[in-house]
Amino acid sequence: MSTWMHISLQDSISPLMEQLTFFHDHTMFILLMITVMVMIIMFTMMINKFINRFLLEGQMIELIWTISPAATLIFIALPSLQILYLMDEISSPNITVKSIGHQWFWSYELSDFQNVEFDSYMTPINEQKPHSFRLLDVDNQLVLPYNSIIRMIISSTDVIHSWTIPSAGVKIDATPGRLNQTSFFMNQPGIFFGQCSEICGMNHSFMPIMIESISPPYFIKWIKSL
Repeated sequence: MSTWMHISLQDSISPLMEQLTFFHDHTMFILLMITVMVMIIMFTMMINKFINRFLLEGQMIELIWTISPAATLIFIALPSLQILYLMDEISSPNITVKSIGHQWFWSYELSDFQNVEFDSYMTPINEQKPHSFRLLDVDNQLVLPYNSIIRMIISSTDVIHSWTIPSAGVKIDATPGRLNQTSFFMNQPGIFFGQCSEICGMNHSFMPIMIESISPPYFIKWIKSL
């Protein structure tokens, strides 16, 4: 989760988020090289005294500054397309979770199990414990097993919401009257937070998302305890 003065990406908990982080670093390195090169060219143009008022064309330099941006875009587009298709691919999921957005809470339904439905509200500040996270803790967190492919089916009952877990690289809109789906894979245990990422009304900032990632045997015990 993000903490105070944390300006970089959150630590990844899924292979997809690792790929997104690598792509971010790859793109930023290319942008840094372009920025440095442009600054050097501008600086040398300002300090040199050479002019050529008879220069009409330069086919070689025109060829270079046409091919170079095209090659740069290819280096950015290829990994981007790969990650785009990885995000849309949904192989055989181990668990399907249906999440419905409301003003202003989330409800969850684990359709692979019988009668597993619950609502998840933000814990009020006056009921939080000393170790709780303000505006992030909920009364009923979503418990999921790690090392399992999770399929999320997202919808809404009123306005557009957005179900988001940044550390898993998941962000999908909850649209009224429509089912959107995505999948993710968590490779470590822990508690991970997200928030509604679509402005949905007065209490938009008070509908957090909390996921607890546990081992599959403990997940089965949690299901039986409901």
